[in-house]
Amino acid sequence: MENYTKASVAGGARTELHELLHLTGAEISVNELPAGACVPFVHAHKQNEEIYAVLGGEGHAVLDGETVPLKAGDWLRVSPATKRQFFAAEKSGIRYLCIQVKEHSLGGYTAEDAIL
Repeated sequence: MENYTKASVAGGARTELHELLHLTGAEISVNELPAGACVPFVHAHKQNEEIYAVLGGEGHAVLDGETVPLKAGDWLRVSPATKRQFFAAEKSGIRYLCIQVKEHSLGGYTAEDAIL
């Protein structure tokens, strides 16, 4: 069908969905860190905020030097300039979704954008 794209993500350290789904307004990735592992770099963004959804396990993020505990069910929004790094707990891995969009780009919420 030309009006939608479907993809399946089985697992792995990181799967980026922009190519799989032909995304045009967001970057979405599914990420998995095994117990005791971390993203091996600290980073920030020029203009994109990130929204994280913890799908399973636990760990923490270090955001501008502050440690923020994370567990399944948590959601986290991080502004572009925030320096960030993610860690799995020592005894548990963590699986999370990262949605990256340009800050202040939302043109309308669901009810405002809907056509009935």
